[in-house]
Amino acid sequence: VLNLYILITPFLSPSPCDFHICPLTNYYKRILLSVSYSLIFLVGLSLNGALLWSVCGRTRHWRSTVIYMTNLAVADLLYCLWPFGNIMMFLTCISMHHFIGVCFPIATVRPRTKKLAFFASGLVWVLATAEILLTLVFARTGVINNITVCFEMTTATQFKVYFPYGLFLAIVGFLIPFITVVICYCSMIKVLHCRAADSISTARTACMRNKSLYILLVVCLMFVVCFLPYHFVRTVYLFVRVSMPGDCHLLNAVMISYNVWKPAVSFNCCANPFLYFWGSGGYNKLWVWLRRKKKRVIISEKKATIAHSNRNTLEASSFSAYLES
Repeated sequence: VLNLYILITPFLSPSPCDFHICPLTNYYKRILLSVSYSLIFLVGLSLNGALLWSVCGRTRHWRSTVIYMTNLAVADLLYCLWPFGNIMMFLTCISMHHFIGVCFPIATVRPRTKKLAFFASGLVWVLATAEILLTLVFARTGVINNITVCFEMTTATQFKVYFPYGLFLAIVGFLIPFITVVICYCSMIKVLHCRAADSISTARTACMRNKSLYILLVVCLMFVVCFLPYHFVRTVYLFVRVSMPGDCHLLNAVMISYNVWKPAVSFNCCANPFLYFWGSGGYNKLWVWLRRKKKRVIISEKKATIAHSNRNTLEASSFSAYLES
């Protein structure tokens, strides 16, 4: 088993045939990425499937939050089944909707917020599809020493062309949504904290407000941990590949960091349904429903057993009476 693989990086020169070959450490990827992606696939598929079933099958009134969460669950499922997704944009829509609901509660009562949720969700799908179309163009495989390999992002000859597109994805697909989400959640935390200080609340209201603050902090922290390191390292990797292709030591360090933080982004598709169930109380409702269903099954089985026993007793009594006669 080879512990090294070759990364071909182009020099910044007019000739397209000038390349630099860097041996990079590769052994950690076989264990880290295989195990992490397998767990993320199984857990993410199960949790998002349960979320879709809970939201779509047991929701009578489709509010704006339900619309966004349904689209987010679908995006998470697609991410589990396909390496590209539009999770960031739906998280941005949800954070903006919550921000309006907390900071401007009267605005969310208006009927058009539901139509706006459908429109925003459709727009996100269109924008995300348009963003990843070029990814399909740049994605390439090649043959090195009679072995078919998948290139990181794109081939060495196309990397300079890919560089502007990579920066575009970092800005539009991460930076703008990230700033929007952080501003919205920080504003919500500030508003809830100020309301708690200015008003006299009951114990139940104070408990609900503290829970909301705690959930907002957890969501904001999860958002930062899952997305910020990966996109930062990915942007650094783009600049190193284009500007300093001959520095193999730096390229190796950045490449390792880039691959280590890859599973953190994917972990977000597992955390989203968990946070939804925890924050909305949906976990308790789902658990109660499953327990009730289990009890109904047990009761039905008991009734069937009793009926079968009574039938056997009746048949035995009839047979005994027949013998006595």
